[in-house]
Amino acid sequence: MWTYVLMGVLVVCSLYFTIRSRGVQFTMIREMLRLLTDSAMRAEERPLTESGARHISSFQAFAVSVATRVGTGNLAGVATAITIGGPGSVFWMWMLALLGASMAFVESTLAQLYKRPKEDSYIGGPAYYILHGLHCRWLAVLFAALVPITFGMSFNMIQSNTICDAMEMAFGVNHIVVGCVLAVIALLIVFGGIQRISHVSNIVVPFMAVGYLVIAIIVIGMNITELPRVFMQIIDGAFGIEPVAGGTLGMTIIMGVKRGLFSNEAGEGSTPNVAATAAVTHPVKQGLVQA
Repeated sequence: MWTYVLMGVLVVCSLYFTIRSRGVQFTMIREMLRLLTDSAMRAEERPLTESGARHISSFQAFAVSVATRVGTGNLAGVATAITIGGPGSVFWMWMLALLGASMAFVESTLAQLYKRPKEDSYIGGPAYYILHGLHCRWLAVLFAALVPITFGMSFNMIQSNTICDAMEMAFGVNHIVVGCVLAVIALLIVFGGIQRISHVSNIVVPFMAVGYLVIAIIVIGMNITELPRVFMQIIDGAFGIEPVAGGTLGMTIIMGVKRGLFSNEAGEGSTPNVAATAAVTHPVKQGLVQA
């Protein structure tokens, strides 16, 4: 599924949604930024539920989804892609990110269209729009059964393993200690429900994202003279004669698309579950914010 089926489906869907939406991820960037800024400023003005709890704001839902997008996938994922597929795989990761934004728009808008109210937020996601939109109960049940296995076990294992390895190799901290600390922190946050998850993400994610960008800019600045050569290696690796002659072009594209998915999660079906929790005046607003 991961090696053969998913890649083809992702690329086809990305192109299809980009064409059908008339390039929404390019033409409405200004509106995306406006909505994101507006929702961040109005996070505390969101409506109250019947129980007195506040609905999740558009920005808070965005923050929770960014917490899954920015992190080990951007670090370990990119490193893996370059190691196996060469520098050219970075180019195909860029392409998937640009085209995949249309999938993020569609899946998050659908999540809003078919969401259902709950006590402290809304609930929804692919299982809901498969059931109520496609009227395909067996597929909705299958998706709902696979999600906790995929994210509750395999994805968390990859991320926690990467963090533990990094801490042990860089600072000599025992991986068992790091794993226990991660488990305790995750327990305290997750068992507080979507309200606590969104509140913590609302505080942590902006610092994490800005810190990530600042460190990236510093690293680029320290190696600015190498930047032209880096871009040449990426473009040459993506289209050059050497990869074609060496038969490695296919692996370059495969690794770029596969790691691109793990990095931005567009079309994977994880983000819509979070996008559905937001209280917005129109479904498309959350779709644009997530794109």
